[in-house]
Amino acid sequence: MWKRLLRFGFRLLYNELAWTYDFVAWCVSLGKWNAWGQAALKYLRGPRVLELAHGPGHLLLTLKQAGHRPIGIDMSPYMSRQAARRLHRASVAIPLVRCRAQALPFRSACFDDAVASFPTEYIVDPQTLREVARVTGRDGRLVVVAGANLGGRGPLPRLIEHVYQITGQRDPVPRGDESTFGQSGWIVHTEHERIGNSTVLLAIGEKSTAETPRAQRSIGSDSASSAPRR
Repeated sequence: MWKRLLRFGFRLLYNELAWTYDFVAWCVSLGKWNAWGQAALKYLRGPRVLELAHGPGHLLLTLKQAGHRPIGIDMSPYMSRQAARRLHRASVAIPLVRCRAQALPFRSACFDDAVASFPTEYIVDPQTLREVARVTGRDGRLVVVAGANLGGRGPLPRLIEHVYQITGQRDPVPRGDESTFGQSGWIVHTEHERIGNSTVLLAIGEKSTAETPRAQRSIGSDSASSAPRR
């Protein structure tokens, strides 16, 4: 019952209550949410970037300002409206597409990289991984901001950590094993980025070619996470 209530709450947060998403994200990260997402930028190599589950559009705007040519996809019409308003206020034009990550309406190899920040389990769906492998080029990357740990010993970080735990957000998300990624064309390793007192966990997927070493760890192998999830 508790898990059902949590799932329902997160669904509302990402849909009908999408207008509260930025406030909730700011609260549970002590204002670091957007900076956590931006940790992905240094791992993107090409200009053509696909953002999976773009949410309210903060990372899309940052990608554009950094010189990339992003396109965002999302299934939530509420989040699409939030992102469209943000881009309009910034006088920035970025294509937003409503679709599932498991069925991308793009031609093969039309992106250099793909990125997702704090995704739900869709990111380890084999069909998602195959589709992202299809639409990215031979040297394409999948960069996932998989989680973050606030750090600090004050009462507020401890309270937020407690909230993470009781809502199940300290489980390593997204999950997957090497066979799932390998069969879908990816080899994954993890990176950690320090942002103030916090630590961001990133999972970097590389195309599994004959020249790529196999000794890498999969997403979910480190115990960092954060909320809310998309």
